[in-house]
Amino acid sequence: MKRVIMLLLALTVVSAVSAQEKKEYPKPEAMRPAMTEFWTPQPKVVTPGDIKTNSAPSDAIVLFDGTDLSAWRNAKGGEADWKVHNGVFTVDKSKGDILTKQNFGSFQLHIEWCVPKNITGASQSRGNSGVFLQDKYEVQILDNYNNETYANGQAGSIYKQVIPLANAMRKPGEWNVYDIIYNAPVFNDNGTYKVHPTVTVIQNGVVLINNFVIRGTTEYIGHPRVVPHGDGPIRLQMHGDPSEPISFRNIWLREL
Repeated sequence: MKRVIMLLLALTVVSAVSAQEKKEYPKPEAMRPAMTEFWTPQPKVVTPGDIKTNSAPSDAIVLFDGTDLSAWRNAKGGEADWKVHNGVFTVDKSKGDILTKQNFGSFQLHIEWCVPKNITGASQSRGNSGVFLQDKYEVQILDNYNNETYANGQAGSIYKQVIPLANAMRKPGEWNVYDIIYNAPVFNDNGTYKVHPTVTVIQNGVVLINNFVIRGTTEYIGHPRVVPHGDGPIRLQMHGDPSEPISFRNIWLREL
């Protein structure tokens, strides 16, 4: 029994010494609001456009301000020669597509378009056009006001790749507004996507496409193809359907 008592006393002494030798560390400082606040860099100041005058934001590249098509060229060569009149320009179906002279990477694009009030035709043969991002990926333009077509080919679709979340068309004769946020792709050395292109499409204040991952080029026949590319132009399509041509106005772009 004596031996047991001595052992217990020894353990008690060791424990006491260990407790005395336990190192005390500073406690974490209490969080204060300023610890998670950043004052630099400050965002650059951008003056918004004026809704009444359809002006662009102060840092935008104006692609059409109602006067001329000097920012555009004909896809076949030479200057863009679609008809400019009364602050808008109208597709000339005898001239072919037009493209911006400048190439772009990622961007925010604002573009307004109008289907003629007297439009005729049905399905894809009714006010058909398109906005091609970097000349590769089409955001469909079409009159889908009381006009059904295949769902992944209606206005606002990434052509034949995704169905829009809504049909936000205004009546023929009224102006539609697209606001498009596009993130350009990054390619691996072997030509595959390292980072896919993505796009958000808002029509008349309604989200149609929400951060969609584009699978490749928008093909009329066949599946999307992965085609390595760098910065590219914006293309506006002259579609060969027999309906009356549509018009555009107030086009500007902010590089991201």
